[in-house]
Amino acid sequence: MPLGQRTAGDKSESRYCGVETDFNEDMPRLLDFNFSAGFDFLLTPLMNPTYRPSLVATGSEAAVLPFAGSDLVLSPAQWSSHVVGKISSWIDLDSEDEVLRQDSETVLRQEIAWASHLSLQACLLPSPRGTSCGNYARCVNQILQGLNNMQLWLRVPLEKSDDDAMDGNSDQAIGGYTDTWQWWNSFRLLCEHHSQLSIALDVMSSLPSGNSLGRWFGEPVRAAIIHTNAFLTNARGYPCLSKRHQKLIAGFFNHSIQVIVVSGNEVHNTSMGTLECSNHTNENSDDTSRHPLRSYLDYVGYLYQRMDPLPEQERFELGYRDFLQSPLQPLMDNLEAQTYETFEKDTVKYSQYQRAVCKALMDRVPDEKASSITTVLMVVGAGRGPLVRASLQAAEETGRKLKVYAVEKNPNAVVTLHSLVKLEGWENVVTIVSCDMRSWNAPEKADILVSELLGSFGDNELSPECLDGAQRFLKEDGISIPSSYTSYIQPVTASKLYNDVKSHKDLLHFETAYVVKLHSVAKLSPSQPVFTFTHPDHSTKKSNQRYTKLRFEIPRDTGSAMVHGFAGYFDATLYKDVHLGIEPSTATPNMFSWFAIFFPLRTPVCLQPGSPLEVHFWRCCGSTKVWYEWCVTSPYPSPIHNCNGRSYWVGL
Repeated sequence: MPLGQRTAGDKSESRYCGVETDFNEDMPRLLDFNFSAGFDFLLTPLMNPTYRPSLVATGSEAAVLPFAGSDLVLSPAQWSSHVVGKISSWIDLDSEDEVLRQDSETVLRQEIAWASHLSLQACLLPSPRGTSCGNYARCVNQILQGLNNMQLWLRVPLEKSDDDAMDGNSDQAIGGYTDTWQWWNSFRLLCEHHSQLSIALDVMSSLPSGNSLGRWFGEPVRAAIIHTNAFLTNARGYPCLSKRHQKLIAGFFNHSIQVIVVSGNEVHNTSMGTLECSNHTNENSDDTSRHPLRSYLDYVGYLYQRMDPLPEQERFELGYRDFLQSPLQPLMDNLEAQTYETFEKDTVKYSQYQRAVCKALMDRVPDEKASSITTVLMVVGAGRGPLVRASLQAAEETGRKLKVYAVEKNPNAVVTLHSLVKLEGWENVVTIVSCDMRSWNAPEKADILVSELLGSFGDNELSPECLDGAQRFLKEDGISIPSSYTSYIQPVTASKLYNDVKSHKDLLHFETAYVVKLHSVAKLSPSQPVFTFTHPDHSTKKSNQRYTKLRFEIPRDTGSAMVHGFAGYFDATLYKDVHLGIEPSTATPNMFSWFAIFFPLRTPVCLQPGSPLEVHFWRCCGSTKVWYEWCVTSPYPSPIHNCNGRSYWVGL
């Protein structure tokens, strides 16, 4: 039965825990025995491990393959939901022994064909052997080209040669690498980043550094195989895990990575029955207490149940995780009611704006003149009125008099604005202007200019161009809210996002920036500032074109890593010490109006430990559009993406 279910319908696949078993011809009995102990699915061989094609006499009855019985022994639903096939572990497709190599290729194809016939959801491929995996990857890549929806999980030991994980013994190297990420990377490159090739991580008693572990959360990890000898023993004799292992398992749960328990070299004494912290109902204590791995399952279930429930904001954003969306085109397109509705629910954003307007009003009008001076405030891009409301609430809070101009180009939103003004009785305070702020001739100049034109990358919804156009009706000593904003980028491993872009099979999608709720990504280095804009800008030769070159250093203990693109953020100063932003280190808590932006790379960049990543970003301006161009120049050059805005731009 599942480990548990968190609140608000989070039905993550990580609720289901599997068990690795040996070959058994009696599949119904094997399934029943493990199900009665609480496991949800089996990772089991499909073929008798003694079978070798070269030993079978051709043309004889012995040529009938010794699979695990007929496909009729289980129902199609049972095969599909409760069995993950385990490809024979003896195969070695890069062996120097030609007979072994040919046998391995034959068996690999036979077993995957049988698994596909059974409609299994996944098959586990054994770890590569020797110093090369070229032929193994070639055969797998051929199979992937004609495979149905089944996933192939490549078994990857979670090892890396560093001080806190391995002793540097070269005998521990696999596939010629001491960092097993490197041969996973070699394998997936040979298979062209195929979306049906995933990872099953073998979790041992020792773990690499935190930075090294972090890489895997941006990779397509589907399962974590935890060996019993990774467990410690608590004071009562039950299995438990180290704090680092617990943190890792919690990360797996949060990323829908399923846990599979497998018996290692050391098995705890489980004769004492089940753990007190178990969430399972033990209806048959005789059966479940005999299962040698039940107490491990109970501990995994305990870790799952102990996790904090998802915050309301995270529950709201579940459906958006790693889902690529095109950024808004606020000048070219009129927003729809549903979009306004979503943004207006973000109370945190508008409370920050209200704080900023309060401070600006108090600086603008001293207490002794509060009743005699009326401040002119213009909301440019008023939408359906949330900034108008926040500004009027700030005036009431500070006891200042206010005159508001609400400027909005969307005629549909203007209809709502008129209704709001009547409903709230603001007719004597608020003037609605149905016009593009860049072409409006204001009857008077403003003391305060308020806007919410910021995009995920700060300037990507053309806030600079809009506010430049509106600045002419701001007094020389007037205040702009926001007063400045800066964009940021950081390199990320994002295998899912890369494959989603790659699935379109064209240049256009690789040269487009996407808004996305980042989840299954590994952030490889702290973000760095890219472009900054300040308002009002009174310089005589101002330009909104920008260019910057950045150099990122990946921590050495991370090991090698793949950069699939760049995550982009912004941080804005609304007024003085009131800020708003999504840059991870300074992000405004509980604010959901903006997701990050993602700039993909056409060809991912593989970084070696200690090798710097040099990145160039341009903000280019034309007569009808604004666009970004980006490239990598170190460790090796990439093409310049989106040259002349050929694929992605924001229309003026």
